[in-house]
Order: sequence, then C-alpha cells, then structure tokens
Amino acid sequence: MISLNQVNYSISGRSLLEKVTFQISNNQRVGLVGRNGCGKSTLFNVMQGLATIDSGDLEIAKHYKILSIKQEMPSGDLSPLDYLLEQDQERLSLLKELEDCQSADRMGDIYERLIQIDAYTAESRAAIVLKGLGFNDEDQLRPLKTFSGGFRMRIALAAALFQEPDLLLLDEPTNHLDFETTQWLQQFLSKYSKSFLMISHDREFLNATINNVLHLKNGKVSRYTGNFDTFLAVYEQQQANLAAYNARLEEQRAHMQSFVDRFKATASKARQAQSRMKAIQKLKLIPVDKSDPTVAFNFPQPETISPPMLSFEKVSIGYGDKVILHNINATLSPDERIGLVGSNGNGKSTLAKFLAGELEPFGGEVKRHGKLKIAFYKQDQFDNMDMDRTAYNVVSDAMPKANPTQIRSHLGRFGFVKDKADQKIKLLSGGERARLLFSCLTAESPNLLILDEPTNHLDMEMRESLIDALNTYTGAVILITHDRHLLRHVADRLWVIKNKTLNQFDGDLQDYIKQIER
Repeated sequence: MISLNQVNYSISGRSLLEKVTFQISNNQRVGLVGRNGCGKSTLFNVMQGLATIDSGDLEIAKHYKILSIKQEMPSGDLSPLDYLLEQDQERLSLLKELEDCQSADRMGDIYERLIQIDAYTAESRAAIVLKGLGFNDEDQLRPLKTFSGGFRMRIALAAALFQEPDLLLLDEPTNHLDFETTQWLQQFLSKYSKSFLMISHDREFLNATINNVLHLKNGKVSRYTGNFDTFLAVYEQQQANLAAYNARLEEQRAHMQSFVDRFKATASKARQAQSRMKAIQKLKLIPVDKSDPTVAFNFPQPETISPPMLSFEKVSIGYGDKVILHNINATLSPDERIGLVGSNGNGKSTLAKFLAGELEPFGGEVKRHGKLKIAFYKQDQFDNMDMDRTAYNVVSDAMPKANPTQIRSHLGRFGFVKDKADQKIKLLSGGERARLLFSCLTAESPNLLILDEPTNHLDMEMRESLIDALNTYTGAVILITHDRHLLRHVADRLWVIKNKTLNQFDGDLQDYIKQIER
C-alpha cells in the first residue's frame, strides 16, 4: 500500500501539489485525470521518490514494489524476449545461486521461492506480453537495436507489464500503440491482478480498465469511485450544484446590499447596516469551472466541390523498391468521414502520404478534383517548427495574402487570443503546439483533412473540442487514431489495411473491435 497525507510540492515558487491526500491499496485500478500541465507527471515522480516533497507524509509499505515505464528506450544486441527476462532480477539471482549451491537446505529454499515467483513460466509469460503488444515469434528474437523508436517504447511497456509490480504507474501507455494493440492492452489491464495508477486521456480506455478516479485540479486531488464516465457525471453534478449555490449566494448578497444602501445613513439602522456589510464580506463564492479558450478548435468551412474529390484504381505505393500497398482502389466523396485502421507497420501512414500527394504511386490511376485542397496533420511536423518564432509569425506565413486582423481572427479560432498569439513556440505546451499546427494547416480552408494521430498531445477537454469541430466541419476527414472515442464519434465508415491491401470494412467500430477480439 502507498499513502500520501497532506503532501505539498512546489517548483520555482509555483505550487503544483497542495495538501494531497489519498492511498492506493491492493487490487485498485486507478485513473489519474486532469488538464495538461496540472501536475500529473509530477505526482508520479513524488510517488517514486524522484521529487522531494516540501511537507507532508509519503508512506510505502515494506516490500511494496512500485514501477513505471522506463523513459529511455531499450537498445543493444539483446532480443526483446531476453530483455524482458533480464528485468526479473530475483529470478536471475536465484537461478545463478542454484548453479553453485552445495547446501540441500538452501537448494530447497531456492526451489520453493522459484515456484512462488512463478519462475518456470517466465519465458512463456514474457512471450505472451510481447505477442499482445505486436511482436511475433521472429520479432521476439531480433536485436533491440533493429526496432524503431515506437516499437522500443512498446518493449519498455512490455517490460513493466511482465514484472507485475504491486503498483504499476502508466503515463499515456497507448500513445505508441495502434488500435489493435490498444485493444489487447485494455483487456490485459482490465484483468490485472495487482494495482495500477494510469494517466490517460483516452476516455474509452479508462472506462474499460479503471474502478477509481483521482482528479487533480488546482494542486488538489479528489477521489471518485467508478470509471471515468461515472466520475464525469458526479463531477458535472457537483459543478451544477456549486453554480446553483453561488446563484443563491449572489441573491442573498444583493438583498443584504440593498438593506445596507437604504439604511447606512440612518442612525437607528446604522449598527444593523454595519453588521450586514460584515456579513456580505464573509460570503465567499465557490469557484466553478468556466468555458476555457485553450480548448478551442474551429475549422474554417471549405468551398463545396462536386464528387468525387479523390479516386484511385489499381494503385501500388511504397518506398524505393519496396511495395507497401498493392493494387488498391477507393473513392472519396466531399463529406466523408473515414477511419483508417490496421496494425502499425501495415501502411496507414504510407497511405496517408499518398492521399496527401506527398508520395507518388508506382502505378495505377489517380484522379483529384481540380479545386481540392488538402491539410495533412502528422506528428513529425512538431520537429520542423522554429521554436523562437511566435504563433502569429508561423500563421502569417501560412496566410500570405491575409492582413493582420484576418490572421489574428484565424488564430482566435484555435484559442490564440491577445498576448498568446505573440508568444514564442518554445513557451507553448504540447497541446498548444498541436492547436497551432491545426491553425496553420487550415489557413487556406482545405476540403480534406488527413489526421495521423492528432490526439497524442491533447488532453480530454481538447479531444472533446476536436470532436465537436470535426463534426461541424463540412469537408472530408480521414482519421488515423488509437482513440476509439474520437473514432466512434467522427468516422462514418472504416478502411482496413492488412496484408498489403485496402478494404472497406462492412460494419461499424464495435463490429471491428469484436473481430479483433476473435
């Protein structure tokens, strides 16, 4: 068990945690939620002893093992399977001791302990975890250094899951996973026999895996029983109750102020008026959440064009001599909402590049509407931003014919109002940079949005705002995402990439999930 009592923590004079109190016991699956930048990762560091608290108590039960996913990506000549097995230091130590052990009593103790820690099934358990995270039998034996960064992050996740600590700390564990692997991890965590605390902005993933919520806001933590939707319903009711309480308080304040204004100059009523004034000063409104401009998404509406906006037939695409997708066909209408699904490495991003016009096909026929404008959101565009430029600078480059008023108006669609538009990019949060990228990409009112994992830097509130914006946008959308809540509320149909082919899926998202589970 781990327990925090009245914990305070600040950095550079800024208070991040204030009188935080909670405990996590055995068999609790807890979601840690809150806006980006509120201190969730800081709380993880405190629980691991990586950050020294200013005051309060942090108690961890003896022999209680807390583990998080390693931030450094594993590499080298070890295979993923051997890397996972090396994480179990007790097992390795006992097996090594057994090789040279001469005492029959000690050998008996070692064998008993090996049975207790399930040592003889370690290799099969490691293989099961790796298989679930997308590593086939051949992949499990390849050197770590041959894998991409995304797959090495999966190996780090696999190592944490394999060790089964008493408390597993998970910080956005689905960020490097595809849709299918996210589904496997969801099932794994929903049956996890010990405890975990998870930061996630994936609403459906939280609903399926947790039974408690810790809500971090303004440095304070509130606990709720149930999944995320249960928390949201209770929290929204609390906010409504607070708003109603404040309204009654304002009415009472106005009534008392009216008395003071009428009688403060009347000698016989002066004492009463003074008493009322003191009472008014003691009436304190309880803060209630208000609409936040930092979650703003508002896409400009495109020019209407006749269908089809894009079609291709018998097309093959790839890189160099390597064919990724072969003999594919599809037609896209101006108002379509397509969810593009399939395991990582099968060609989703390759298809997105082709659709965006960044990748020429090896062969086949492609037709694009003459007035088609495409905006392509992809993760590596963050790397190409000049961090010393301002939001206004980069959007003005994307709108060369616009005047300053038009540029600031467009920035305002995405929450960059007043001084925020003149702030340097290096001072913006990940979510703000994502909104700035959307602002640049939509400056010319595109007819087609191609979005490759657009939510990786967005918190829950910003994801909901993105859903609203996409559903009011009148152009076409092609969406690659592991966020099933986003996919469910935006996509009308699914394209599936598998075995170098592209097929239209006959069914909805729930049908596809059932197919994956089977």
